Amino acid sequence: MAPLLRPRQSAGRDKLIKDLVQFKTQTYHDPAATRGTVSHGLRTIAWNPLGTLIATGAADRTLRVWNPERPNVRYSTELKGHSAGIEKVAFNPIKDAELCSVSSDGVVKFWDVRTKAVINEIKGLGDTFTLAWCPDGESLVVGNKADNLFVLSPTQSTPIASHQQSVQTNQFVFCHSGKKIFLTTGEGRVKILSYPDFKPIIYTSYDPGLPFTLNGHTSSCISIELQPTARFLATGGSDSIIALWDTTEWICQRTLIDMTGPVRSISFSFDGSYIVGGSDEGAGLDIAHVETGEIVHSLKTAGPCPIVAWHPNRYWVAYSDLGSLKIFGGVGIDAERK
Repeated sequence: MAPLLRPRQSAGRDKLIKDLVQFKTQTYHDPAATRGTVSHGLRTIAWNPLGTLIATGAADRTLRVWNPERPNVRYSTELKGHSAGIEKVAFNPIKDAELCSVSSDGVVKFWDVRTKAVINEIKGLGDTFTLAWCPDGESLVVGNKADNLFVLSPTQSTPIASHQQSVQTNQFVFCHSGKKIFLTTGEGRVKILSYPDFKPIIYTSYDPGLPFTLNGHTSSCISIELQPTARFLATGGSDSIIALWDTTEWICQRTLIDMTGPVRSISFSFDGSYIVGGSDEGAGLDIAHVETGEIVHSLKTAGPCPIVAWHPNRYWVAYSDLGSLKIFGGVGIDAERK
């Protein structure tokens, strides 16, 4: 189990705005990539629980684990084994060196990033593209493009269970207790289900037999993220909107409408005070204050940034830009000299 982190104090809005102006962007060059090529394009980024490692997966099958303090590729670790593009990676939430990767080759692999060893793999899951760990780190859910969800164990070579969905299912996220899972759908809705049995938890007041869903998007709901404080659930749609849902009343409290293109990813800062969304259209990233919706900083980028991920305990934002990993914050500025 990863050691517990001492709580990090949140920065006030005004102080953070001043700090953000001083922050720099560090690029992590992968020799397998040619600048701006679609073939390498990063599909997924994930921090480990301590924020000491960051993993990236690309369309050209490149799976790499970086040291954020050392941007030179010689300090990174390449993990080889998938036969198709890497669609999603995520570290075990309680083990800072255990990484799971899913690929369109239908294989889910579990890695010990210290030794590069595959410690478990599960085959034959179809065109898999998304995953989410249960907070206890003992199970996870993987989804394929046929809308089948598999419950997996990092220590078993076959699925524990599978749950076929009746509608297009895009992404999902657990509540912090691991007892509920939230699923985004092509209908623009979010389903709230129990885990691990995937049964509706809430029903509508006007029809006790009809499961309650969050309906906040005019087209497909693509991305989803739970605030670290669990006050808000954020959803992103192909309508370019990020909706913030109060998790007590399940009412949409606020919408962020400054995105360009479909919202492919969403990430909250470690303290839940700030939010950023990623899209594969337009250029630049806007960091917004969750409570007010105010944009506190706009980050210029060379191209679209579909994947974003805040550091687990610092005000650093990792993102993809022209096929490369970049980190905005007080990280790695002098590391190339070492």
